[in-house]
Amino acid sequence: MELKRQAEQVRQVRTHCHRHALQADDASVKLQAKNKLVIASGVCLVFMIGEVIGGYLAHSLAIMTDAAHLLTDFGSMMVSLFSLWISSRPPTKTVTFGWHRSEILGAFISVVSIWVVTGALVYLAIERIVRNDYDINGHVMLVTSGCAVIVNIVMAYILHHSTSFHAHGSGYHQIDENGQSPAPAHTGHAPRCWEPEYKVADPICTFLFSAFVLCTTVTILKDVFRILMEGCPKEIQFKSVKEVLLSVSSVKSVHSLHLWGLSVNHNLVSVHLAIDEGADHQSVLNEATDLLHHKFGFSSSTVQVETFSEDMSLCSDCQDPQD
Repeated sequence: MELKRQAEQVRQVRTHCHRHALQADDASVKLQAKNKLVIASGVCLVFMIGEVIGGYLAHSLAIMTDAAHLLTDFGSMMVSLFSLWISSRPPTKTVTFGWHRSEILGAFISVVSIWVVTGALVYLAIERIVRNDYDINGHVMLVTSGCAVIVNIVMAYILHHSTSFHAHGSGYHQIDENGQSPAPAHTGHAPRCWEPEYKVADPICTFLFSAFVLCTTVTILKDVFRILMEGCPKEIQFKSVKEVLLSVSSVKSVHSLHLWGLSVNHNLVSVHLAIDEGADHQSVLNEATDLLHHKFGFSSSTVQVETFSEDMSLCSDCQDPQD
């Protein structure tokens, strides 16, 4: 009973103004994501080595393309593991928001590495078509690509459940990439590559998969820039937040509303609430903070409560930003 009473006291102390502290401790979620990343990294590394060997024996650039992208995926997962570790570190007086942005920087590094590798492989594919001085071992290619399908399905299954922590999976949307591979294209063309005249299918598969990967990473890059530019979280609408805050009792005006994200799962908000003269500031603060936390899931909120003045309607700094 004594321990229960002390826990309740701690809860009450923590909630005096930091309602984001009521969020369930995500340490176990991070640990689960870490374990799955470690397993997926091991699978990725082992099969990447197998694809390098298989691609070399088959003289298949398409399989080597998959192996190269597995290398970038492996690197991305290493970056994700590092990000999980460093983002768990507590804030300091120098880094007051903590280290959550390390996840976004890791995503940016991952995208850049994928683009570099893809560019190199496209160049090699073009060179193959121009020179036409290569042969394909269809049997080895078929076996390797068939294994690729199985391995990618296994990796997708392992990583799929990690999306609860990283909205874009391990490596920030890398789950989608790991769940896909050029393997289906390989299996579709591998039997034909037994015939020399169809060997051009190998560099063509490289082009198709490279285009798919680049299109996917463009979406990731947009999210990265949105967060680095402190843009409004994609899943939260500015007008919706303002309307909810205006519904708080005694609130007459909402201004200086700012929404941004430290990372995909950590959104922040700051706002000024102008209330009726004589209204209870503390009750308005409590109600607004609860709404911001429970309705929109902000992990941290800064609410300034002030007495409403007619001059606010004329102040340019109190107006809403442009659409």
